[in-house]
Amino acid sequence: MSPVSPPVRACLFDMDGLLINTEDLYTKCASIVLEKYGRPPLPWSIKAQMMGIPGSSNGDTFHNWAQLPISREQFKQEQAEQQRIHFPECEPLPGVQKLLGDLKTAKASNGYPMQIALATSSMRENFEMKTQRPVTAALMDHIPLEHRLVGDDPRVQRGKPAPDIYILALKCINDSLPDSVPKITPKECLVFEDSVVGVEAGRRAGMRTVWVPHPALLKEYAGKEAEVLAGRSGLVSIGNEEQLGQLGDGWAEQLDSLENFPYEKYGIMPQTS
Repeated sequence: MSPVSPPVRACLFDMDGLLINTEDLYTKCASIVLEKYGRPPLPWSIKAQMMGIPGSSNGDTFHNWAQLPISREQFKQEQAEQQRIHFPECEPLPGVQKLLGDLKTAKASNGYPMQIALATSSMRENFEMKTQRPVTAALMDHIPLEHRLVGDDPRVQRGKPAPDIYILALKCINDSLPDSVPKITPKECLVFEDSVVGVEAGRRAGMRTVWVPHPALLKEYAGKEAEVLAGRSGLVSIGNEEQLGQLGDGWAEQLDSLENFPYEKYGIMPQTS
């Protein structure tokens, strides 16, 4: 990372495909409906263009490819039926339980307690389904309720790749700090994401970012990893190009998983028992 990076004081997490295995479940639910109407399973070449974008599972990218003989509204209803069946099956991804547990009691190397927030594009109803089992509810227990943001929160004006949800997450953290504790700046935040637009949202918010992509997504972006880490994939155009990072600027990195997270690299000090 950049030698001028201050120690991380706040970790901001996406959820789907990062903390829990819902990306595979989204694919499963869509493919069940597709098969019903004689269409092939959802390929990653299409899914990669949809991940992390609110409402994309029923948007033009999907339907222009799917060419289903039913209306978008009917597909939405049938997909939702499958999601109600399968979302409660979701499981934590490798390393997540330990990472969140460590961060809950960790300190920054400058002595301040670590702060954690959730910034997911998942709508409230889906969020509740995905976190209803004890094993997934336990993950959320590590994140204060006032630090959890979902996609249909009325305070979030624009979805990812806009930085709004991460900027709001930092505000929620700062609003909860005692007056004696200095406010956290974007440069002191670390965003955890699996989607390309999520990485861009973190970079646009001026925050350091860790990209933990699904192996199939990584194949779709083979040779373009540097552009993704800089937030320069160009997947969704929203303007404000000055918010984007530069190739190789050291403010984002790619990890295979959240196992064995390199705390020291970010000035994070887990508390040993």
